[in-house]
Amino acid sequence: MSHRRPVRRIRIAVATAVGLALAAGLATTASAIQDHHTTPADKAKPTVVLVHGAWADAAGWTGVAKRLQADGYTVTAPATPLRGLGSDAAYLADYLKTINGPVILVGHSYGGAVITNAATGNPNVKALVYVAAFAPDKGESIADLVGKYPGSHLSDDPNAPVPTALNAVPFTQADGSTGVDLYIKPDKYRDVFLSNRVSNSKAAALAATQRPVTAQAVGEPSATTPAWKTIPSWYLVARDDRTIPPAAEHFMASRAHAHTTEIDGPHAVHLTDPKAVTRLIENAATTTH
Repeated sequence: MSHRRPVRRIRIAVATAVGLALAAGLATTASAIQDHHTTPADKAKPTVVLVHGAWADAAGWTGVAKRLQADGYTVTAPATPLRGLGSDAAYLADYLKTINGPVILVGHSYGGAVITNAATGNPNVKALVYVAAFAPDKGESIADLVGKYPGSHLSDDPNAPVPTALNAVPFTQADGSTGVDLYIKPDKYRDVFLSNRVSNSKAAALAATQRPVTAQAVGEPSATTPAWKTIPSWYLVARDDRTIPPAAEHFMASRAHAHTTEIDGPHAVHLTDPKAVTRLIENAATTTH
């Protein structure tokens, strides 16, 4: 009995040493795993904010959002009120303040005018991406830019008080005054917005669920120094755009010194070719990362 106690003590000591070593190894492994998931590159990966324009909604970004998410990006697509350029930009500017870290800000159509104003002065916005979008200078309106070059199918009568492809729907505003909402006429939607590139049934569904923009928003001049003067920008020109004339898109892209890509697509190119749009966004993200 007397010679067994030392052996027992030795076994206990060995077991304790092994246990401590194992615990230290697990702690080191856990630390390594944690470090792997919190590398500086991962922390800095930008959030992509997708901003829709008139006659569409955030669901139009679904194809783009899925691809970006599959590539590891955090994506958000807030609803644009479409009530007025100044108020819409203020809404987005406040929304952007809730996002920590770098942001790639993407706008389609009227959404481009919104991001142009909302990003000004926000150091987190690292790149602007315009997808067949308006990029106004201070003092310019959407109506000014559409009318700058021929080619838009929004109207076949330049003297018409309301573009002939649109329905003007009056409504009562909160203060009791009358506002006007503009919708694309259902029988014009496939041509104007999609250049007849999708089926009649899909175009009809999109026309039925379109969100209108106010006449005020279309005519309101951009009031701030445009963000594209200080933030790097990318621009996708849709060669078959029948809403914004492609010549106007080239003009805006050139003026902003944007990295420009041109593809054969309609105004709603994010719906018909989400792969190309995603590629442009990721190019902006990796270039500014």
